[in-house]
Amino acid sequence: MRILIANDDGIYSPGLLALADVARDFAEVRIYAPDVEQSSMGHAITHSRPISLHRTPIGGFEAYRVNGTPADCVALGVHMWERVDLVLSGINLGSNIGNAMWHSGTLAAAKQAALLGLRGIAFSTPTAGGEPDFARLRPYVVRVMELLITEPSLSLVNVNLPPAPAGLCWTRQSVRQYDGRVVPGKDPMGRTHYWLTVAPVKGVEEGTDRWAVERGLVSITPLRLDLTDQREVTRLVAERPLRP
Repeated sequence: MRILIANDDGIYSPGLLALADVARDFAEVRIYAPDVEQSSMGHAITHSRPISLHRTPIGGFEAYRVNGTPADCVALGVHMWERVDLVLSGINLGSNIGNAMWHSGTLAAAKQAALLGLRGIAFSTPTAGGEPDFARLRPYVVRVMELLITEPSLSLVNVNLPPAPAGLCWTRQSVRQYDGRVVPGKDPMGRTHYWLTVAPVKGVEEGTDRWAVERGLVSITPLRLDLTDQREVTRLVAERPLRP
């Protein structure tokens, strides 16, 4: 079995090595990760310039740093290393729950795997102002790996680990509405700049990823690439049929 590992925090992130250390107990491991941090890049793909990679062995792993996005890393890694069975992304320094899935570079790497017909699993954990205790998280990463490897029908999964896990939980994505805010300020040169921030206007629903992590449970959220609102499509076809 071959496992390719990527992330969006960059090749020197401690979370990357923590995930690779677990993965090597399951399979042969190779790393393709961005040369610099690519957080919140979403599923950006580099198409206006060529991409290069440099062999950069770290922690005893065959690794390559890529001057591209997380999705680029997976696309290039799968091309360079044949017969990849599984793609892991993370462990991200920061949660990727709820609405963050839309812009997460960590999840984008796993999505790229699914788009290529492979399986992708994204791992994230909050930082709480410091480096996560990866030794404490390790047994739960192992449990998640053991669980998901035996579920081949799950092609794309988003996993969030609380700082002190107490169990595992199947969850759904937390979808919350936010009050968007633009906060103006001044830089040291007196020029106006702006911070974009949000505040939630809804509570947390039971059974969601956010609900689980707040209760110390590892959130395991199966996802799919199809964003179609099937219920609305069915309703519209019945109530408002369109004619050629």
